[in-house]
Amino acid sequence: MTAMGNRTKSERRWADAVGLLMFAILSPIILPLLIVALTLHLLAGLFLYPAIWLCWCLRGRFVLFVYSNSPVWQEYVEENILPRLSDRVVVLNWSERSRWKRTLAVMAFRYFGGYRQYNPMAVVFKPFRFARRIRFYEAFKEFKHGKPDAVLKMQHDLFDSIRTATC
Repeated sequence: MTAMGNRTKSERRWADAVGLLMFAILSPIILPLLIVALTLHLLAGLFLYPAIWLCWCLRGRFVLFVYSNSPVWQEYVEENILPRLSDRVVVLNWSERSRWKRTLAVMAFRYFGGYRQYNPMAVVFKPFRFARRIRFYEAFKEFKHGKPDAVLKMQHDLFDSIRTATC
């Protein structure tokens, strides 16, 4: 049997034809599932945005902040970021996720957090605007190696975003 890179032209054509045939066979199943998934995702957003605006923003809370007990950022976050956010923040600790209940904060995190670099992360909400995600993960990787500039810049961006947030 030949290696992948050493296929003959006829073998590549055959593999392409099989791939196209599989796509044609599976597309009637996959496309409706994708449409349903996209619709459910949009409906979740249509529910979450007004719920957050009404439950949090009207009470002066504009930020969902997620972090963990990592030795890289826990102390920094608890000493330099969370105190400055004070009563304007809803906090989730990723290290305690096994005890999370199905709350608005958890649903918002799962919707806005995504599947990458969600810890630490801030999500800033402003009424009638899309949420702004500020992902600190890469900045803290640099911070770990003695380069605090990226963390300081993101922290500054976060506080600027909150300063302009009002209901």
